[in-house]
Order: sequence, then structure tokens, then C-alpha cells
Amino acid sequence: MNITLTSKVSETARVLQIRGMFDIQQKQTEQVEIIDNIPDLSEKEWHIGLIVGASGTGKSTIAQKHFGTLLDPNVEWQNNALIDSFAKENTLKEIVAMLTSVGLSSPPTWLRPFNTLSTGEKFRANTARLLLEHQDFVAIDEFTSVVDRTVAQIASSSIAKTVRKRKQKLVAISCHYDIVDWLQPDWLYEPQSGQFLWRSLQQRPRIQAKLIKVHKEAWHLFARHHYLDHNLNATAQCYIATVNDTPAVFCAILPLPHPHLKDAFRVSRIVTLPDFQGVGLGAKVLHELGSAYKAKGKTLYITTSHPTMIRSLNSNIEWRMNRKPSRVQPFGKTSKMKSQSLSRNRITASFSYCGKPNTIASQLIG
Repeated sequence: MNITLTSKVSETARVLQIRGMFDIQQKQTEQVEIIDNIPDLSEKEWHIGLIVGASGTGKSTIAQKHFGTLLDPNVEWQNNALIDSFAKENTLKEIVAMLTSVGLSSPPTWLRPFNTLSTGEKFRANTARLLLEHQDFVAIDEFTSVVDRTVAQIASSSIAKTVRKRKQKLVAISCHYDIVDWLQPDWLYEPQSGQFLWRSLQQRPRIQAKLIKVHKEAWHLFARHHYLDHNLNATAQCYIATVNDTPAVFCAILPLPHPHLKDAFRVSRIVTLPDFQGVGLGAKVLHELGSAYKAKGKTLYITTSHPTMIRSLNSNIEWRMNRKPSRVQPFGKTSKMKSQSLSRNRITASFSYCGKPNTIASQLIG
């Protein structure tokens, strides 16, 4: 059934002028007809729907008719740490998991007020709140409309993965078609044509990343997003992964002196910029470098406290967990001050690369 919007027109001086200028027939009311061919959505199982089309085609009106109070629930943010605005019944573990899953995985960002975030970070934070606080169903108008299109696509992919994993329902309302292949909706509706389409789940587009060796000065682009101090060892070997020639991931590697390990190296820093979080680029960089070092007869290690990275590496057959999450004891006569400056007071896990070597990638490290 179509939707007819009727509005009364007041014959003001300006209205009369416009009628005269463009020879518009005088009417007491103006009507707009919106095609509504959305069927009974309960006939199939689904998790993600997309209403898409140009501005003015009736997307929001249709969404309001079908989803009513589920559309854009109000999200208010306090003027303190981002994590403090989440509902009290949400545990910190749940909050961190949700923020990370939608691609907002930088701990320093979690401690900043919402109003200091970038537009892309705000979009992800709002979505995290909505998905966590509305467990069953949420509809979001102007989905990705205010963010850069690269951010929109990558964020759509990470959000879609989260919704499906949590078995929730999300309806996105957007004027951008470039997110379709990344969001992978189960159904799609275009109001301007009245076409409704059930879709099958497909693989999202591949992200073409290029890994290059860089000078340590490149660290300044990533430093503020790292959860430890912003210093970088002057002897670190530094690498950047770029997407469409834009820096996305930084990784620094150092030798690992150890009484029992030979030809060992460790990841000193790895940071994915906010715009590229949530689609596994950091994991791809670790794999590439791990396989490159192995081809040189060396082993790459990483110690991390980030729960998402621990889960990711632990589920990856190319990485071996050498130490379960715990507080590490220093070797030798490490001073108390030095001990506290490292990772002694954090719960961390240690992994080593055990996958296949990559002789082509090994040319990158020299």
C-alpha cells in the first residue's frame, strides 16, 4: 500500500510570488505519493535490511511506518570518558567487545569525551551504543551519510559482522549505494522504483592493502592511537600498510634478546588507524611480516594485552600461544621501576608465528 503525504499550503506573499514565477497551479494542499512495497518481513529469517535511494524519495517515511519507535533511538553522551556513557547494566567487558567489534578499538579513544571524536568515530560509537542497548532490533536513519565513503564501507562491514554474530536485526536507511556490497543486507528496498529484493549473503569486496618499509618518522601518524606510551625505539624496523595509497596500519619490529630463543624478533608496536579498524587489516599485516621473517629463518613474537587481538591470534592456526593471559615476570635483575614501565602490571598473552614462510614477502625486510 502506497503512502500519501498531504500538506496544507498557506497562500503567503512569497508563495503567491513563486506560483507566479513558475506558473504553478493554485492548490490548497500539496500531495506526495511514496511507493511502499515492503512485504511481510516475518516470512523469512534475516538480520540486516537496507532502505536505499536518493534524498526525497521517502526512505525515512517508509522506515517510520514500518519500524516506528525502533527508528533512531535517542543517544545522549556525557561530557566525560566515552565508556562512562554506556548503560550501567553493561559490563566493561561487554562495552569493550562492542566498541572493538564495530571498529572503534583504540583504548585511548574510549577515554575521550564523545564530542572530541572524529565524525567517523562518532558514527561507530553511536552504533555501538544502539546495538548494545537495543538487543533485538534497531533502525538507523542517514546510515553512514556523514562519514567519508571509505570509512562508510569499512564501518558497514564491521557493523554487519557484529549484527550477524549477535543475531540482532538492523535496518539501515541510506542514500548511498556504495555500502551495499559491504553491508551485505538480507533484503534491500528502493522507494523510488518500488523494488524490493531478498538477497543471499555474499563475500564483501576484498581490501587491497600494500605493505611497505618506512622510516620511523611515520610513527607520528599513529602514535596517539596506541594504548601504551608514544615513544618508539630508534632501532625499530618500521612498516606501513596502505589502502588506496592512504596509511592504514603501522607495525614496528625489534630484536628479541632471550636466553633460550635464537633469531627471535618481536612486534614492538602495531596500530590500525580508526578509519580502517574492524576488518582485520592488523591481522593481515602480522601474517605478512610473520611469514616474511620465517622465510629468513627467524621467528616473530608478539605480546599483547588487547582482548580482541588475543582472541584473534588464539583462533588463528598460524599463531601459537606461548603464554596464556597472565602477568609476566621479568628476566634477571630488572629493577622495580623498569619492571613497572614495561608490561609487568598488565595481563598479557604471548604468541609466535608458526605459519608458512613467504619468500616474496621476505624481500621487504632485507
